[in-house]
Amino acid sequence: MSSSQLPFWNVNVPRDLWTDECPEFLRECGEKDRRIIGTPNADYVPLTWDEVKTIIKTNRIDKFVRKPSELRRYRHYTWELVRNYGSIMNFVLNERLKWADLTPKGAPFSCPEDIKILHNDWPYGVDERIMHLVVWTKFDLEDDATTDDLTPRARREIDDYVQKTFCRRVPPEQVIWFKNWRSLKSVHAVEHFHVMLFAPDAGFVDGVTGGDVPLSQKAPAV
Repeated sequence: MSSSQLPFWNVNVPRDLWTDECPEFLRECGEKDRRIIGTPNADYVPLTWDEVKTIIKTNRIDKFVRKPSELRRYRHYTWELVRNYGSIMNFVLNERLKWADLTPKGAPFSCPEDIKILHNDWPYGVDERIMHLVVWTKFDLEDDATTDDLTPRARREIDDYVQKTFCRRVPPEQVIWFKNWRSLKSVHAVEHFHVMLFAPDAGFVDGVTGGDVPLSQKAPAV
């Protein structure tokens, strides 16, 4: 049977693991996720660094997608998180950030205790040399309610932080950041923005993340 004849949930799955019914963790997938999960991995082409920069510079963050089999694993993992922790937010706070209190100690970017840099646990389908990090903050990053985008002041603050934290060790042309539209956030209660680095030094990344390892490298295949 060709992949085009398979139900989306059996694509990229070994034949002996095919199921007649859609697994519970995929039943609430939207049309976009169904289409991606139903695409053979062989047909997926990772985004290049230039394509990543274009997506961010044109603010088309919705163009970022995961490799089909990785999206399937992501849906399964987050489904399990909600069952075990009540919400993704609870898991992020208690297990990833280990923050019992979200009250900032100072003004934005003034106190290291208010910031934590971790790997993006489920990175998008991009060139494998691209490192995707997430900067979590206890303080708000101001949005403009009319544009669903950052205010100019918040953008300047993030720019300054990225320059000081990343561009001293990674060439500026190999560093880019973005903040998800509010409608695209998977974790709404904890402020964060994303940083992508092209071919950074592994030791530097280990240093800024405290040796963090993305959960996607630990989660089982499904």
